[in-house]
Amino acid sequence: MDRAVTRPADSRAPSAPRAVDTCISMSVYNDRKDALEEYEFRMGLERGRLAVTLDLLTDALVLVGQHGVYCQSARQPGKPVMDVQIISECLTGAKELVASVMAEIERKKSQPL
Repeated sequence: MDRAVTRPADSRAPSAPRAVDTCISMSVYNDRKDALEEYEFRMGLERGRLAVTLDLLTDALVLVGQHGVYCQSARQPGKPVMDVQIISECLTGAKELVASVMAEIERKKSQPL
């Protein structure tokens, strides 16, 4: 006897928001509106947005650091697990790149025409 394998139909209505959709649709422009306005006013549009990006990267780095306190490596006592170390290095590298772009924008802005 051959049985057809069927999957249950998705019971959610197409218009019902899912948790993933809700998280993705939350905009950084709404979430960080005050900081964006402040930095854009003080530093200009591009540098202001990059400054907020640095803040976001710093927040992520702090959270990864806190996670690293609780997820210790079995091979290297006192150090976070390898994935936490890699994430931390990537975030630090991203911060360096963003900071260098900000400095380059400022340098070009201050050069005489």
